[in-house]
Amino acid sequence: MSPSEVFDPDVLTLPLFDDAHRALADEIGQWCADRAEEWASLDTTDPAAAGRAVLADLGRSGWLRHLDPDRPGSDVRSLCLRRQALAYYEDLADFTYSIQELTAAAITRHGTDRQRRRYLPGLADGSGAGALAVSEPGAGSDLAAAVLEATPDGDGFVLNGTKTWIAQGDIADVCVVLARTGDGPGPLGLTTFLVDCDDPGFKAEPIGAIAPRSWAELTFTDVRVGPEAVLGERGQGLVVALDVLERARTTVAAAALGFARRAFRLARDHARTRKAYGGRLSDLQLVRSSLAGMDVKLSAASLLTARAAWAMDLGRDHAKHSSTAKLYATEAAGEIVDSAVQIFGAAGLVAGSAMERLYRQIRSLRIYEGSSEVIEMTIADAL
Repeated sequence: MSPSEVFDPDVLTLPLFDDAHRALADEIGQWCADRAEEWASLDTTDPAAAGRAVLADLGRSGWLRHLDPDRPGSDVRSLCLRRQALAYYEDLADFTYSIQELTAAAITRHGTDRQRRRYLPGLADGSGAGALAVSEPGAGSDLAAAVLEATPDGDGFVLNGTKTWIAQGDIADVCVVLARTGDGPGPLGLTTFLVDCDDPGFKAEPIGAIAPRSWAELTFTDVRVGPEAVLGERGQGLVVALDVLERARTTVAAAALGFARRAFRLARDHARTRKAYGGRLSDLQLVRSSLAGMDVKLSAASLLTARAAWAMDLGRDHAKHSSTAKLYATEAAGEIVDSAVQIFGAAGLVAGSAMERLYRQIRSLRIYEGSSEVIEMTIADAL
């Protein structure tokens, strides 16, 4: 597949993007295409090792350099273009890239200069891995229900509890941890901390998932951190977590576009060449209708995602746009991948095939950074 197939050229020519974005789309598309064969041979039976390898490659190639505090940052439209291309070619590359971005965003937006200079250079060159540890066994979408305790101890804190479903948790060098400091009821009693993953009492246990990604359950047993570990203001942890997750929603929509466009291209090409009923599969009206529906959904998702990213970059009210893009793009991507598998028939169910991998990879996007049901409530509140 050529890099030009990753993006919708009609959307890229709109005033929502400028020439720098279009040049970036060509560059990241070509870079990913050049690595497609190498990524196809990744040993994903060990997601942690594969994730580390991909992270190092992203760092060496400069795709994370904007995370360095001494370099200009990246706008959201550029983040979206990178995630769309990475997701199109390799799920693990997008996954690794996105978690580095999440971790760095929390530190960049809410950290002190000392915190930024300590952690961001490693995240930017790929030598350090980050993780955002907010979810717990009893606190997924409802982050205000977090119970991991950060008990004051002298001038620092002692952390005890469990975080789960933490992306990159088993390879992370630093975690942004949401913990309860008891400064007030519910959300007012939460604070975020920067925890070094080699601190005594920290343990990461890998979690297997339907798609081979680096996930883990984190256990904190008397993990002591100093006052310099507080990220943002004490008692404002939920504000930090929600700020980072809300900004990431538009990029999740972009990743969904990458997965969905790959599935569409595979299904279309298969329908063009597969012989059936004396002709080709693409001659059948129901197959043609399915492909047309997939294309319409891709166009709508592309426009919604571009609008949301544009609004964020211009500092306009974007919360509803981000939620709308994330909800529509992830739901549509699930439908597109499912339709593509249907066009492939039994061939789409073969373990290890591109379609089978896409079918497993796309499912989680409707859950993380706000499940579809939570996003619908957010949109309804905005109405």
